[in-house]
Amino acid sequence: MDFSKRLSEFRIELSDKQLNQFEEYFTLLAEWNEKMNLTAITEREDVYLKHFLDSLSFVKAFPELSESPEECEFSLIDIGTGAGFPGIPLKILFPNSKITLMDSLNKRITFLNEVVRKLDLNETGSIECIHARAEELAQNTEYREKYDYAVSRAVANLSALSEYCLPFVKVGGYFVSYKSEKAMEEIDAAGNAIFLCGGKFEKEVSFVLPGSDLKRTLILIGKKQNTAKKYPRKAGLPTKNPL
Repeated sequence: MDFSKRLSEFRIELSDKQLNQFEEYFTLLAEWNEKMNLTAITEREDVYLKHFLDSLSFVKAFPELSESPEECEFSLIDIGTGAGFPGIPLKILFPNSKITLMDSLNKRITFLNEVVRKLDLNETGSIECIHARAEELAQNTEYREKYDYAVSRAVANLSALSEYCLPFVKVGGYFVSYKSEKAMEEIDAAGNAIFLCGGKFEKEVSFVLPGSDLKRTLILIGKKQNTAKKYPRKAGLPTKNPL
């Protein structure tokens, strides 16, 4: 696939170095996926479309960031990052950003640390990979309400994701949830959780991934006030018993 051409529809232009980083990321993903289950998507074109391009669609919600991505200096935490999506593609695009990748499986963190090392992603800005659960890390003052953005491509309902993610976002920042389809019903159902965690639904940005028929939606939730200390609740509760 012509990755650069498709990215141009997002008004993104990558350097040769960045394109090489994506290629090395794909190579590492393919190698490690043979010994651990990182992704069910393995074909090169599918990885570039459904993981890399999808991750970078973040700029559809904040188009001003694509104007000078090399100069952007924001902080972002990726909750339930899995094999590094969308956090690592965003770090490649925004080299001066401060990125935290969080996942509850330690073997994934081992893989992510290898990607960070091989792609030299700590050359500018910073990136760290943390083995933790959101319910616990969000109570750590070093991470609580410290980020401009929290993002998640995790397959979970928006009520649970809001409780997991909003506690990490500073007032004035955003939680961005990646969804595959329009999600108005989910947004309505999550209204109470969003409000209780200090957020407010701002908008949904729906689009089709360039060069495909895959529909995507980004849900933007603004952080309007501090999250009460009791949120997120103990492990498992946000999913089992949404607010």
